[in-house]
Amino acid sequence: MQTTIYFVRHAHSTYTPDELGRPLSDQGLHDAASVTDLLKREAINHVYSSPYKRAIQTVEGIATYIKEEITVIDNFKERTLAGEPAEEFDLAIRKVWEDYDFSWDGGESNWVAQKRGVEATFHVLESNRGKNVVIGTHGNIMVLIMNYFDDQYGFDFWQKLEMPAIYKLSFNNKELSDIKKIVINPRQS
Repeated sequence: MQTTIYFVRHAHSTYTPDELGRPLSDQGLHDAASVTDLLKREAINHVYSSPYKRAIQTVEGIATYIKEEITVIDNFKERTLAGEPAEEFDLAIRKVWEDYDFSWDGGESNWVAQKRGVEATFHVLESNRGKNVVIGTHGNIMVLIMNYFDDQYGFDFWQKLEMPAIYKLSFNNKELSDIKKIVINPRQS
């Protein structure tokens, strides 16, 4: 029985130090509307999200459209890179991708973050057999989950990932059968 997961990397957000409450920017809200328009054609049954506001805002339009509440799953939140903001983010993120066992103080290694993301994905698959579901999430954790199933999705892929981005993963039970990028055409102003 095929189950389809649409992983949605959140749209552009306005930077604030509040990771949990950081909202979408005006451009992000505009792009989230494009995400909704596209997903309306996909016969979505249920919507899940990271607890972060920017992820919820990116998928709330499709949840409203299908008249379903968003189920928040903490394990779809972005990976914790370090306990404190990294002085050199590019160096810090490259290091954890080069060594899956490495973690910065207070942060998650790739293995740890991937394990929690994959466990949450398996939970969604088990409770939605034969359905189409949307998961609002974040770039790094999304690519780590995809990497578990297919190692072509790694650091280089993550660096080129758009915001927002949608990837359609098709599963037969817990076996990945296909990954397709869904092209988002932003609404014309």
